[in-house]
Amino acid sequence: MFKLALRNILRQKVRTGMTLGVIVFGVVGLILSGGFVADMLAQLGETIIRSQSGHLQVMKTGYFAKGGRRPDEYLIDNADVIRQAIKPQPGIDDVMLRLNFSGLISNGRSDWPIVGEGVEPEREARLGTHLRITAGRQLASKDHNGILLGEGVASTLKLKPGDTVNLLANTPEGALNTLEFSVVGIFQSFSRDFDARAVRIPLAAAQELIASSGANNIVVSLQDTADTDRVAAALKQQFGHQNVEIKTWVELNDFYSSTVALYERQFGVLQAIILVMVLLSVGNSVNMSVFERVGEFGTMMALGNNPRQVFKLVVTENVLLGVVGSLLGIVFGSALAVAISAIGIPMPPPPNANIGYTALVRVVPAVLTMAFTVGMVATIAAAIFPARRVARIPVVDALRQNH
Repeated sequence: MFKLALRNILRQKVRTGMTLGVIVFGVVGLILSGGFVADMLAQLGETIIRSQSGHLQVMKTGYFAKGGRRPDEYLIDNADVIRQAIKPQPGIDDVMLRLNFSGLISNGRSDWPIVGEGVEPEREARLGTHLRITAGRQLASKDHNGILLGEGVASTLKLKPGDTVNLLANTPEGALNTLEFSVVGIFQSFSRDFDARAVRIPLAAAQELIASSGANNIVVSLQDTADTDRVAAALKQQFGHQNVEIKTWVELNDFYSSTVALYERQFGVLQAIILVMVLLSVGNSVNMSVFERVGEFGTMMALGNNPRQVFKLVVTENVLLGVVGSLLGIVFGSALAVAISAIGIPMPPPPNANIGYTALVRVVPAVLTMAFTVGMVATIAAAIFPARRVARIPVVDALRQNH
């Protein structure tokens, strides 16, 4: 049966070539679109991690849900002790502390509400590789009274590196405190909303500003993003008895999950469209081929082959077409993905973002498997109806087609 199916495929070179072309086109389309979406989501995730949230954050229980308004009520007093306990975990690159506060920034002429972060400058610089410095330089530990401004804050108050500003914030006891800072740099993250309100100062200066020695967040940076869930589970087991909660970067950025869901639905629609396209195109080709060969099938049945064998022959031919076409599609699709990635696709900034990026087309094993499966399923499904119809034609009627 296999040899006969192979000979039949090779005998009809033009029709076989057209059918293979349709399958290859569909598989290549799925590989390129799936690889593009995978790269976009991967780059978005890395940008979020390396400009804002880190891979994991340890915080006091309740801070994630309620601490945004009053971060001073959710301070971790033994943050450095917890930091030292986290460091030995395998896969961890660095651990840093952050102290969050809100207040007003003034340039001497006008005020602007801000959301501030007290950070450890050198550690944050190693993590924040996707935080673009548009003017000045990164914050350094020597800059006790240095401040890094979001691009929106600097634009609103018309500030530049070297200018002096004042920060006004409430202490946990309710008193007002103010400190003077010198602008050392202006940054741009992926989020325009974040840049419109965000400022960063050294952790010691933030603790002095709000009169506290604690921290709100212990930010964990990993060597590999793929280890996020594993390390999070280990930390939850390690610190489950303490009054802290561990959040992954996905949990901290719910819009990322929404983006993933959106693109998965869009890609699902594309898969369905390509499946139907291949199904109809191959089905049309198989229909024409099968009913041109009715006399041939009649001769087979007259020589003793039963209708089931005729059905199996037609399906086997399409299984071979599906295997060859899908494999060729994977080869061409992977080669195109590598070639396109070598050139890059310049992309504009996403909605609510400031920074454009260069998109690639990733060769993702799961996408290759899915594309191969779609090519096979569509090709085999397209053969079933024509094969059943021709197998049911009476032998006498089928033999008449030989005249």
